[in-house]
Amino acid sequence: MRQRKQRGEQRGGAAHRRSRRRRTLVALGAALVLGGGAATFAGVSATAGEDGAEGGARERDRRAGQTIDCPDVSLALGEVPRDARKDVAEGLAALDRQVAGAYHRLASGEGSTQKVMDELRARRAPTIGGIADNVRGEGGEPPAGMDGMSDCRVRQRPAEDRGAPEGQGGNREGGEGNGGVAEGEPPPSGGPVAADFVDITTVEPDRREPEPGANASTGSFTTKCGRNEEGHFNSDNVIAAPGVSNGAHHTHDYVGNLSTDAFSTDESLAAARSTCRNGDLSTYYWPVLRALDGNQEGGHDGNAGTVLKPSEVTLTFKGSATGKVTAMPRFLRIITGDAKSFTNGTANANASWSCEGFEDRQLKDKYPLCPEGSRVIRSFDFQSCWDGRNTDSGNHRDHVAFAREDGSCPDGFRAVPQLRQRIAYEVPREGVPEDTPFAVDSFPEQLHKPVTDHGDFINVMPDRLMERAVRCVNDGRDCE
Repeated sequence: MRQRKQRGEQRGGAAHRRSRRRRTLVALGAALVLGGGAATFAGVSATAGEDGAEGGARERDRRAGQTIDCPDVSLALGEVPRDARKDVAEGLAALDRQVAGAYHRLASGEGSTQKVMDELRARRAPTIGGIADNVRGEGGEPPAGMDGMSDCRVRQRPAEDRGAPEGQGGNREGGEGNGGVAEGEPPPSGGPVAADFVDITTVEPDRREPEPGANASTGSFTTKCGRNEEGHFNSDNVIAAPGVSNGAHHTHDYVGNLSTDAFSTDESLAAARSTCRNGDLSTYYWPVLRALDGNQEGGHDGNAGTVLKPSEVTLTFKGSATGKVTAMPRFLRIITGDAKSFTNGTANANASWSCEGFEDRQLKDKYPLCPEGSRVIRSFDFQSCWDGRNTDSGNHRDHVAFAREDGSCPDGFRAVPQLRQRIAYEVPREGVPEDTPFAVDSFPEQLHKPVTDHGDFINVMPDRLMERAVRCVNDGRDCE
């Protein structure tokens, strides 16, 4: 970093002045949401009701069937220089706030659709420019085409996919980060709807895994970290939005490392205490599941309902179907699934839902309705191939990969122990709608779709513990 600064001074500091200028633009883009959003939209009148009650009802119904689809800048990023990562994270978080605010205004009928989308584009453009210039100013190369990512579109949902169960909505937090929504004002919430659920007994068995070869690593290592009895929750995401409070826009459930929040560092994680019994300091987290019982307290950004505490959490590291595994590097970060799969598409989706006793039937884009006495099972199989160099990447995906269909890793990647998270819930039957009893927390515009479920993991195992896990997996033993 000292050498980079010296080179910048030799060039008259042009690169750093340019970087600071763009950082100002990022701040301006954020300020339009954080500070100016309320003022900008205070004078916009709703179109609903202008043609009388009937016209207003039609307009509300039309708006209820819409959501906002924007290019995901975070997925486009390649390598982000270390010194630019905090500024880039803040810019990405500003984009999320802008979309959330626009979704609220769209669903609430505040102004015409065209005006809402034009305002959103005007906010996104300088923020995206700031992200690109922060990457460039620290010696990186932003991806081509970023300038065209400010345009968003309104998506009309199918008729059967509109509306929200009674009691959905929740109080949006007031003050900073609320996209101009007045304090305590409940935003409209879309989803989940009955079409998002299916009776698990009507689903055909479909679970298939590659057959282990002669050199397969067939053992396992299970780390016992409890089920968040300590009540460790926050709406941060230290992997996707480091240094940004409420960077997830939904609440996460944590087990393992007790210090994890938006401001965690490798050093702070390594020095913290853990809920894991074996000295594992890793952090494991996922969006909370909520019973849709009308409880309006404690949610973020339109997520509402009573948080369901897991009745069981199992964290198991498995082997490779084609060979031995090597140790994960300490502080390796992995995100599996995509919190924006509803609008991004399913290329990175990795949600898996089932019911106890029916786990040969796995659902990717539906929630299960389980028979009485059967718990809801939510599971994630993480990427098991590592590039051998990086503990993270600009889009938090390129440094790891899933194994091929035969279990082998793509060229340039090596097999590491595969984390499988299995989380069980007892979903109440009383006080919740029969056809929409629960939902995962999500970004507002993602409508609580099951396909948006995701999990996060940072490996903070001491080296000796990771070596023990690798030996168990490679030797075909089941260890704890």
